[in-house]
Amino acid sequence: MKVCVLLLVPVLLSWVESRSPYQAVLQHSRIRGRAQGPNVCAMQQRKGTDKKYFTNCKQWYHRKICGEPTVISYECCPGYEKIPGEKGCPAALPLVNIYNTLGVVGASTTQMYSERAELRPEIEGPGSFTFFAPSNEAWAALPTELLDALVSNVNIELLNALHYHMVDRRLTSEELKHGASFASMYQDLHVHIQHYSNGVVTVNCARLIKPDQHATNGIVHVVDRVITAISNTVNTLLEVDDDLETLRTAMAAAGLSTMLEGEGQYTVFAPTNEAFDKIPKETLNRILGDPVALRDLLNYHILKHMQCAESIVSGTPMETLQGSVLEVGCEGDQMTLNGRAVVTKRDQLGTNGVVHYISELLIPDSAKVLLELAEGSAVAMATQLFVEAGLTPHLTGSESLTMLAPLDAAFTGSDTTMTPDMRTLMTNHLLRTQLSSKSLYDGQELETLGGVKLRVFVYRNNLCIENACIAAHDKMGRYATMFTVGKVLTPPMGTVMDVLKADDRFSVLVGAVQTAGLTELLNQQGALTFFAPTNEAFGALPPPDRSRLLRDPQQLSSVLRLHLGEGLLVSGGVSSHTRVKPLQGGWLELGVRNSTVYVNRVPVAAADLMATNGVVHAVNTIIKPMPSKVDREQSDGPADPASSRGDSRSFRNDDLFRKVLSSHSSRAMKQ
Repeated sequence: MKVCVLLLVPVLLSWVESRSPYQAVLQHSRIRGRAQGPNVCAMQQRKGTDKKYFTNCKQWYHRKICGEPTVISYECCPGYEKIPGEKGCPAALPLVNIYNTLGVVGASTTQMYSERAELRPEIEGPGSFTFFAPSNEAWAALPTELLDALVSNVNIELLNALHYHMVDRRLTSEELKHGASFASMYQDLHVHIQHYSNGVVTVNCARLIKPDQHATNGIVHVVDRVITAISNTVNTLLEVDDDLETLRTAMAAAGLSTMLEGEGQYTVFAPTNEAFDKIPKETLNRILGDPVALRDLLNYHILKHMQCAESIVSGTPMETLQGSVLEVGCEGDQMTLNGRAVVTKRDQLGTNGVVHYISELLIPDSAKVLLELAEGSAVAMATQLFVEAGLTPHLTGSESLTMLAPLDAAFTGSDTTMTPDMRTLMTNHLLRTQLSSKSLYDGQELETLGGVKLRVFVYRNNLCIENACIAAHDKMGRYATMFTVGKVLTPPMGTVMDVLKADDRFSVLVGAVQTAGLTELLNQQGALTFFAPTNEAFGALPPPDRSRLLRDPQQLSSVLRLHLGEGLLVSGGVSSHTRVKPLQGGWLELGVRNSTVYVNRVPVAAADLMATNGVVHAVNTIIKPMPSKVDREQSDGPADPASSRGDSRSFRNDDLFRKVLSSHSSRAMKQ
């Protein structure tokens, strides 16, 4: 029995994978509706509208379509009907001809117009047809003048219109493949099919709302709008509309008109003349005069595939010809781009794609200069400071640069007054070449516009330039790149010893380093991480112990070496259970809680004081070795109050720490 099951599983999986997206969604609706009886499908209807959808898994759990809540209803699945007194929909619909099927499936207006246009004998008689039948609501939505023109005096145009909704063969939803087209029964003009991954199927961008309604002489698919014949390419659509004159001129200048004349399935989000007029003239003229930027701009408005408005039920990233993505979504009845309701006219069909009109020009990062990249990001304070520092020519020119732009939160509590030092600092946030974060490597040196050399550090969880770690994806502009960083950059200023000497908080430590004979170590070339005890840390020791420690070079060296780690670790490189090997003793255990770094459960009071040969992190408590079997999870937490207080009992009773203090003196006595 187990063998049979194992053999069946691949067959079942193969069958599931071969189903069309519509059939997969229909099956999910069946599963959701089975508690109501046989052949019942769950439907989701957007509140306040008559729009219903077979439900996929995501829609079922979110209970939203186009951002609006839905209500669940249960209906007979296609091809079935209710029997009074019985649960569910146990009876298969009797097969009748297409004319009679139209009345059964809610397309009675199409049935009526078929009779007026003298189409009834054809769809009652022999043959095999597919009829994309507009629903009653679809006919009602037509403009009055258009509807009158079609139906007055049994106009031949009505028959032509209905024939355009028909294909002279039977086509089930399985056969309506994405990107397919079929010759209609009106002058062989084609109808165009899109079968989307979310189960939505469209014909000329009209959604199939009741697919696969079988008849004796064919099949009916009820659609949500009346479709019209198309014979022009997308480029022709752009050429004949005066509202798209600027776009048309730009397309021709970029050499894209020929592409939109050829074969394909394009989606063009077409900015109107008004959309171009909203852009500052200086910016627009720069882009129009730059063939590379112009091509990127226009390709950013074109998708690689045809996307009808009715196929959108939620926001989805879609790749453009430019290479980046647009978030194409919907909010109620509005189609949105990148979350904004800028689409003013939808589903203008061509033989090789569809055009949606938009009221705003979409400018991709690749067509922007540095200042434009910064203005569209969460770095308003940095942008202001760059401008105040007189760096605008660099931000708007064609230099190859990389900007390190700190987030606004990085300036919290800082004095942002523009001084000569601040001007120098902002200059050092601009690197002399255009970079991608993917090209950075550990130990790499980068030169700033101010001539300062900066180092790159690669950690398991972060990529940092000195103390500033990259906090967002690169923004690659026309000539330059913007890295968003989490901190204001601190360029290295001298050696570790120089950093200590320049900071009054370390005056006791400077003397201790000299007594311990470690001055040369802290001045020589290398990479050290110094968890540097402040004057407060030494002051917390009991006076006798502090006096003894500061007079004994060997004991002092042992204690300070426990605070010196091998390698350079900035705070942004610390994650849960990070370990650093000190120059003496066991591992130092590091972690982060509430944005504070802890080392052996001691909080770091000031992080990332950068030096040319290392980094200094200030601690207000002398660090002690961790117990050998400490639970690593505790290393992420704050220090135990008893262990971080500088009282005499805590200091004197810690045998491990006393061992560190006394190890050198014991060896000296033996000698």
